[in-house]
Amino acid sequence: MKTVVITGGTGSLGTVVVPRLQRDYHCVLLTHAMADLNDATSVNEAFAKIGEIYALVHLVGGFAMGSVAATSSETWSQMLSLNLTGAFNVTHAALPHLTRPGRIIAVSSVAAIEKRAGVAAYVVSKSALNTLVEVIAKENPGISATIVAPDTLTPELRERVAETIAFLLSDAAANISGAILPLRGAS
Repeated sequence: MKTVVITGGTGSLGTVVVPRLQRDYHCVLLTHAMADLNDATSVNEAFAKIGEIYALVHLVGGFAMGSVAATSSETWSQMLSLNLTGAFNVTHAALPHLTRPGRIIAVSSVAAIEKRAGVAAYVVSKSALNTLVEVIAKENPGISATIVAPDTLTPELRERVAETIAFLLSDAAANISGAILPLRGAS
């Protein structure tokens, strides 16, 4: 059974994604007890213990309201740390352990695609995450790297995110890489 490492597996999205992926994969939850995603050494040590993997599914993230004028430097740093630095550290550490073909899937947000006002630090950090994954896709032949970008995560949309991630991990999605897939709730 292929091994998939999942960050954020105990959060509200993770509690839907993990059971769905466990049907088809051996899932390893990279929790804060195993590694601090903002500490590159800690993350590298965790991946060294895990060994060879088929995929990384990165669900960790944070949200904060606030326009550019209303965002404190603390909130700015927190959003970059939660939504970008941790993603960089975990993908950087995962790359040497990924089989070829392999997968990297990260969860972003429709807000980053639409550049919504009133959530400046969040939108900037998620936009940077999108760019990071696009660059990973271009730099790593044999690795399919994609973004799933949901709108507000209702229970129904969480299920759709889980099914989309499962599809992206499948052989049927082997040629999808560098894509940002927006997911919206029912209208």
